[in-house]
Amino acid sequence: MVEFKKYKIGDRRFGIINWVGAFSLYKKEVFRFLIVSGQTLIGPIITSILFLMVISLAIGDAKKDVLGAPFIIFLAPGLIAMQVIQQSFAHSSSSLIMSKMMGTIQDIIGSPLSSAEVTTSIILASVTRGFLISIISSAIFYLFLDLEINSYIIFIIYLFLGTFMLGSLGFIAGLFANKFDEMATITNFLIVPLSFLSGTFYSINRLPDLLQTISYYNPFFHMIDGFRYAFINQMDGSIKFGIIYLSVLSIVFWMIAYYLFKKGYNIKS
Repeated sequence: MVEFKKYKIGDRRFGIINWVGAFSLYKKEVFRFLIVSGQTLIGPIITSILFLMVISLAIGDAKKDVLGAPFIIFLAPGLIAMQVIQQSFAHSSSSLIMSKMMGTIQDIIGSPLSSAEVTTSIILASVTRGFLISIISSAIFYLFLDLEINSYIIFIIYLFLGTFMLGSLGFIAGLFANKFDEMATITNFLIVPLSFLSGTFYSINRLPDLLQTISYYNPFFHMIDGFRYAFINQMDGSIKFGIIYLSVLSIVFWMIAYYLFKKGYNIKS
């Protein structure tokens, strides 16, 4: 006689981590943005190129070197990083909002995945989207500019920390917002201002002391500053402080996202 193992409600049948389920959710999220790659990948890349072209034409040869590099070479990595920031945030936030609006969030809640697995899978899909944008953009800029990666280790570290932090922040925002209008408010009043005030278009050393101090604690600044260092070997801040600061914020934002999702904040009636 065959004996079947009895499970209690809530018992885990997949070990400590449900690798198959988590990877399936991750693939679903990646396919979600690849299906509309014109909007999620090509669009941001074209935006970066247009920004660079317009600014190049506007300033001509009048702009001096910044951090020892021609202004265009200084600007290009910042534009790439700015798009990566915005798109990493957009992926996880839109994922949660669409799931809530379409009612599929209940399918995720009822799946054999823990809150940590759901949170991490969606955030890692945001990381993947950010990496694809940065790699493709860097390759395109390499063809037209004297821009190449000098430190792949720094490139990967700052890119991962920045995308993971923004993916976690987007996850939190997606839980708070119930529709895209509400998300647009968060993006316009938080993400966009922090992106433009992060040293993308200038060195923060040119700012007054008070604004330098404020900018120094802007996490977007450290992500862009470290990302730029991978290309030009110069930065306004500190590599070690930037890595530690972004690591701490990434962990904190992930824990908040995990806690809110586990409690069913704004998703359970």
